[in-house]
Amino acid sequence: MAYANANGLRIGYDLIGDGGRTWVLTPGGRFTRRTPGLPELARALADAGDRVLLWDRPNTGESDVCLAGPSEPRMQADTLAALLTELDLGPAVLAGATVGSHVSLLTAAHHPEVVAGLSLWWISGGVMGLMILANVYYTPAITAAWTSGLDAVAALPDWAPLLDGNERNRRLVLEQDRDAFLATLQRWMAAYCPRPGEPVPGLPDELARAVTVPALVFRGGASDPFHPRATSEALAGLLPNAQLVEPPWGDREYLDRQAEQKSAGGLFVRWPLLAPAMRHWAAEALG
Repeated sequence: MAYANANGLRIGYDLIGDGGRTWVLTPGGRFTRRTPGLPELARALADAGDRVLLWDRPNTGESDVCLAGPSEPRMQADTLAALLTELDLGPAVLAGATVGSHVSLLTAAHHPEVVAGLSLWWISGGVMGLMILANVYYTPAITAAWTSGLDAVAALPDWAPLLDGNERNRRLVLEQDRDAFLATLQRWMAAYCPRPGEPVPGLPDELARAVTVPALVFRGGASDPFHPRATSEALAGLLPNAQLVEPPWGDREYLDRQAEQKSAGGLFVRWPLLAPAMRHWAAEALG
């Protein structure tokens, strides 16, 4: 267990391996760096002689709560860039899925000096996928704050783990001005609204075309309404040095993992299957 200061935030992280190439793994949701599948993918990459940074994004796991920025993924991207600088780990290969793919892309777009490449899968997008994300992330907290106050927010299942045992986080939330809290979360919610020419929220087409690092994009499943195939294909078409490849699983991977997550241990348990393709691509594209 280790902590670093990034943009004034206390960030929990783990480093696995001591090789020359550095990877950063970023999941989505409110999942922590110890979610089953992440440490295993990290070890699969590190066993090939690389080094992997696992981190808890602000508002997840052991890291600080942060209620600032134009969107939550953009705030987390700025934090990741500061963390890589603080730990002297850049330029690194940013590997992410679901909203972690957005965080990785926004880091590359706004902080290219810390990014050597991108590896992306389960890329959230589409009208339904983005609207569901906005509702899952923000509707419960907005409703609780609006109708009952910030004490009710602190008791929510997504928020209580961040505050229990972390007095700094508890104070930050409970001492917030309620109207300011509502304004922030509604701004963050609006950032997920689908927009023409912006397949990934916060990354308009022209900004995506300026991300010139090599990128490995795993094609989304045709059956997956949350991470649509069209989003992965559109993104691969925008990134100048992207390689679009098939993932190491069948079309229904996300839906099957979602249906079995309680019995199988989580959504990400088969992510280590990605390691061979990621290592092969990195050796060819990054040297």
